[in-house]
Amino acid sequence: MGITSRNPVVLQPLGVESRAVPDPAVCVYCASSRTAHPQYREAAFRLGEVLAERGIAIVYGGGARGSMGALADGALGKGGRVIGILPRFMADLEWGHRGLSELKLVEDMRTRKHLMLAHAQAAVALPGGCGTLEELLEAITLKRLGLFLGPIVLMNTRGYFQPLLEMLARAVDEHFMDARHAQMWQVVARPEDVPDALERAPAWSEEFRSFAAV
Repeated sequence: MGITSRNPVVLQPLGVESRAVPDPAVCVYCASSRTAHPQYREAAFRLGEVLAERGIAIVYGGGARGSMGALADGALGKGGRVIGILPRFMADLEWGHRGLSELKLVEDMRTRKHLMLAHAQAAVALPGGCGTLEELLEAITLKRLGLFLGPIVLMNTRGYFQPLLEMLARAVDEHFMDARHAQMWQVVARPEDVPDALERAPAWSEEFRSFAAV
């Protein structure tokens, strides 16, 4: 069952007025670093192309630098729709991408994170720093609690997420998480593998709150 055939969004927007985001849409978490290895930006650019070719809109943090800018440029170059959600202070610093299909300005980081996920049917995490990891782990936590039900895919470029995956496995082994929680995310190596991972992701239900607490 893919993102076009389910309605996994349980989160509700925090009162920010905006036009409806196209369905299907994927929230993509990624980095703004311009000094990380070029392969990360290349993979982000290619993911943008792949999602655009599949007719999947992108909701992301609205930035123009690093993997964020590369993702948007890849999608826009293929005629894709890219919606950025950017805090006003970042717009004041001119960190926003100027060529997006739509740019929504919000007051703070909390609202940005909430809207990115609330407007999407799935989440994809690319390698990034503390902000990206925070966003990814929040999405996993919300899914565990039955507040977000869509697929979560980690694009493991250069094996970046391996230590995190080992830590999550350790959390299961030490009974901080249920073994079934490992089904909440899928891992792929290449941008081309992301759409199929979204389609193959096991269905998730609010009923799974029954084992949210272990």
